[in-house]
Parts: sequence; C-alpha cells; structure tokens
Amino acid sequence: MAELNTLEQWYYDVPIVTRVWTTAAVLTSVLVQCQVITPFQLFFSISSVWSKRQYWRLLTTFLYFGPLSIDFMFHLFFMSRYSRNLEESSFRGQTADFAWLIFYAASALLLLSPLTGMPFLGSPLSFSLVYIWARRNPNVRLSFLGLFVFAAPYLPWVLLGFSLLLNNTLPKDDLLGIAVGHVYYFFSDIYPRIRNGSRPLDPPQFWRRLFAGVGATTAAAAAVREPEHED
Repeated sequence: MAELNTLEQWYYDVPIVTRVWTTAAVLTSVLVQCQVITPFQLFFSISSVWSKRQYWRLLTTFLYFGPLSIDFMFHLFFMSRYSRNLEESSFRGQTADFAWLIFYAASALLLLSPLTGMPFLGSPLSFSLVYIWARRNPNVRLSFLGLFVFAAPYLPWVLLGFSLLLNNTLPKDDLLGIAVGHVYYFFSDIYPRIRNGSRPLDPPQFWRRLFAGVGATTAAAAAVREPEHED
C-alpha cells in the first residue's frame, strides 16, 4: 500500500502538461500492443486528415513512439525527462505558456512534415524541447556515457552526432526538432532584447484564460507535498 501511495505521489508530482503527454503516449502504445488499434490509424497523413476527416491523426502522430520495448522506454524517458525539466524550470507556474509552446512546436512540425515524409512526430517534438532546455541552461554540465563532460547547449549536437554514428545518416527528426526549437528560442529569448521586449510567440489572452488557475493549483499542490519528502 505504501508503494502504491509513493507511486501515485510521484505521478502527481509530474507537472500537468508533461503528465498528460506521457500518460497519453503510454496508453497509445498499450492499445497498439493489445491490438485495439494499429499504427496505421495513428500516423499523420494529409490526405487522411482532410479527405477522410480523420482529424485525430493531428494528435496521435505525437503520441506513438513505437511498440512496448526497450526502444520505447528510452524514447519515453527522454521525452518525459526534458519536458518535465523545462516545465519545472523556465515554465514553473506558467502552464498556459508551456502548453502554448507544445502547441506551437506541434503545429510547426505538422506544417513541415510533408517536406520530410515523417509519419510520426513525437520524437522531433521532444527534441525541440531538449533544444530549448539546453539553450536556457548554459551553465549546466552534462556527461555523455561517462566519456566526456560538456555544457548543456551542446546537448542537441552531441545527440545528433551520436545518432549519426549509429545510423550513418543524418537524423531528420532531430534536425527538424532543432529547427523548430531554435525558432521558438530566438523569438522568446533573443528577439525581445533587440525589439524592446516584443515577444511574438507568447500565447494570446484567450489561451491564457483557458488555463487560468491551472499553474497556480499545480504549484500549490507541489508546495503541500514538499514537506512529505523531507520526512
């Protein structure tokens, strides 16, 4: 019973946007594994979306990371870790802004996907978050497989190089994620300095109203649970 309570507490400690995305990704792979649905019903296809009105593909393309396997666990860990890191640091108490970042990145990837022919876009979406987190944490030191230490901004390029060595080809999903992430980083972190604080990629007011109180509620719940970790 204590382990169940600990697991439940850990689950609800995860910020809400990361929690929803991770849960949806796990459920999607479980449903595929149980043969309730197939990957062919999930990938993004312009013709299927617009001609057959299969609008769910706009969402499910970001939720399927493959069948339940070691590779799936790696992708899930990678996605949830950096999504959580970003949501708990730069976007702490700003659920609307983080959800808007996900919406922007997902929309950009959907628009660019016909150029790359990638049916599933969860990996480039998570890679865009890795890029933004890395650029916003320049003083963090990371170790790659215990072989060498480097500053966080180099993380996307280290991962890109490692993938290139393994597959002997440039990973299109990583490059696409870097491009989308850099556009957001430029207009949110660099552009305001040269344009008197103008932030063109900030969420509109109607979006903020949709999430009114969500960030505060999550932060308050985390604050209530903090003393429990100290006991």
